[in-house]
Amino acid sequence: MSSLTRDKETEPVIWHPVEEEGHGHGGGATLIGFWIYLMSDALIFAALFATFGVLSTNYAGGPQPKEIFDLPLVALNTGLLLISSITFGFAMLEMQANRIGGTRLWLIITALFGVGFIGIELYEFSHLIAEGAGPQRSAFLSAFFTLVGTHGLHVTFGLIWIVVLLVQIAQRGLIVENQRRLICLSMFWHFLDIIWIGVFTFVYLLGVLR
Repeated sequence: MSSLTRDKETEPVIWHPVEEEGHGHGGGATLIGFWIYLMSDALIFAALFATFGVLSTNYAGGPQPKEIFDLPLVALNTGLLLISSITFGFAMLEMQANRIGGTRLWLIITALFGVGFIGIELYEFSHLIAEGAGPQRSAFLSAFFTLVGTHGLHVTFGLIWIVVLLVQIAQRGLIVENQRRLICLSMFWHFLDIIWIGVFTFVYLLGVLR
């Protein structure tokens, strides 16, 4: 017997991926596979952080971090991403209660915070390039643009994923497959928050205080 309760009006959806008929093994494999992906992604970011650490003082006569970083603006951007992690948590609570409207609403709010984050990051990049502090100026700036830009690409991918899930939820509701996708996206989004905390601390904050 399936462990998924499908009454959308009165009872919450309860999903037990191990017990779900036809989905149990696939659901568990999907989550394990996604954890493996996250760990491999963490290794990529670890390599980028290590590269930045080695090159962070190679200015080649160019600008230093405290000369080009706008710390209040970066702090604002950090706040946007951290708040988006909270709103995604609300979306997951709505999903567990089988409230489709609430789930979609919080996903949209999360996406808006994500768009704000990307917008500020693009502004920062364009401002630095306009001032002659582009990635070709020094090894420090090359490492900076690579690390921060890679994180920004991940956030952009997460935003596209949110849009796709919004469409899938609108078409098919909170079925088991969509719940599984939301769980994977939730792990991905929180992972990006953790990486950004490292970027803010290691790249921006220490760079300005050095």
